[in-house]
Amino acid sequence: MPGRFPLFTDENVDGPIIRGLRQRGWDVQHATEEFGEKTIDVPLLEHATGLERVMVSTDKHLLQIGEQWAQAGRAFRLIWWEQKRTQRILLATVLDAFDELAAEEDAFLYPIRFLKLPK
Repeated sequence: MPGRFPLFTDENVDGPIIRGLRQRGWDVQHATEEFGEKTIDVPLLEHATGLERVMVSTDKHLLQIGEQWAQAGRAFRLIWWEQKRTQRILLATVLDAFDELAAEEDAFLYPIRFLKLPK
């Protein structure tokens, strides 16, 4: 059954997106609230996975780590998009993309999902 899943964002996800998701009822934990700034990516992904939260990031290095984990068969879930794309679109469009992903029957058949944003 589709539905919202708990999220864990890294420091690269903008505050308005985090606040907007929370206002829409998403359960969001933010890395800087728990670890401060400049935390290394692997421990963040391990932490999110241990809490059964979906890691959310725009960090290309974290995407590379996720690709390595996927190839190795490690269990995790990651939502990723290019940061610069959110600078050209409305916040509501980004938030709607999260809601659309949550509405999918099985959103994480593959552990990495690219947020669907207009070009």
